[in-house]
Amino acid sequence: MGRVPRHCCQTLGKVHLRSRNDKDFNAKYPAIVKALAGMPDETVIDGEVVALDESGRPSFNALQNYESSKTPLLYYVFDVMVLAGKDIMGEPISARRQNLQKFMMELDEPVRESPVLDASLPDLIQSVKAHGLEGLVAKRRESRYEPGQRSAAWQKMRVNQGQEFVIGGYTPTAKNFDSIIFGYYDGPKLMYVARTRNGFTPASREQLFKQFKGLEIDKCPFANLPEANSGRWGQGLTAAKMGDCRWLKPALVGQFEFLEWTPDNHLRHSRFMRLGEGRKPNDVHREEHEGMDREAQRYQALKKWLLENGIVAYHSLPGEETEPFVMGADFCGETFDDAVDSLPS
Repeated sequence: MGRVPRHCCQTLGKVHLRSRNDKDFNAKYPAIVKALAGMPDETVIDGEVVALDESGRPSFNALQNYESSKTPLLYYVFDVMVLAGKDIMGEPISARRQNLQKFMMELDEPVRESPVLDASLPDLIQSVKAHGLEGLVAKRRESRYEPGQRSAAWQKMRVNQGQEFVIGGYTPTAKNFDSIIFGYYDGPKLMYVARTRNGFTPASREQLFKQFKGLEIDKCPFANLPEANSGRWGQGLTAAKMGDCRWLKPALVGQFEFLEWTPDNHLRHSRFMRLGEGRKPNDVHREEHEGMDREAQRYQALKKWLLENGIVAYHSLPGEETEPFVMGADFCGETFDDAVDSLPS
């Protein structure tokens, strides 16, 4: 999504627009700062800067490159924490939203209120999919504002899955790069999961490539490479393919979207969204999602049982788009479904 969290406060008649990491963005977004001048003095609000692409959808690439384009910027306000000097963080969000509406009429474009969506969850999900959006944010009506915390009172619900990963390499072109190579930490080991060329504009590709300067290393940082074959979905990195790669010190964290995890711990249809904000690479681990692909869950359960019971391995037939087969004393030649169905209960 093309959005970046921003807090805004007005004190002594001056507007201060700041990031989640407390960076000053007054100079970066002067039109938004000007439009927020109608806020009551001694007031703090919460919102996000959003850039829209040509089709009207939020775009992070458009936000990164808005200075060199005519990309429309908006500031969506969704909460107020301090109103005219009064701390209202202890009030429920339903009451805080009512207080927010009292002065939203005084604010000019491009400042807008992020509306409450009054519809059933299935209808909302269908609408998000139809418009190609990232997902929904749900908050309990009675929830209080908890600064600096991700409480269970609010949930981000993605249509596509997404999480942060560590960038550890790329495949080069004459100008910059074709795709980036990334993974996550499992203990002290960096594990490769995918490579992607999706999510870039020429400008954002060049900007990310500049971040690679000084990070080049000779040795592959991924503990699970090379892989024996390309795998069912073609994301495997074999020794032959690694010859086309350039490696980076694992210092950059990026936010990625993807359709699903594959049974062999890769990603399908991954897409780079943006560089992460402040998270240390060693803190990036695989995140489990409630919507994790059912086949992947079953496959991992089978793998665990095979290893625990001393059965050698499992494999996909190289180069064939077929279900994985398992090998072992009790499973030789059986298909994936047969093997899972025959597991002890």
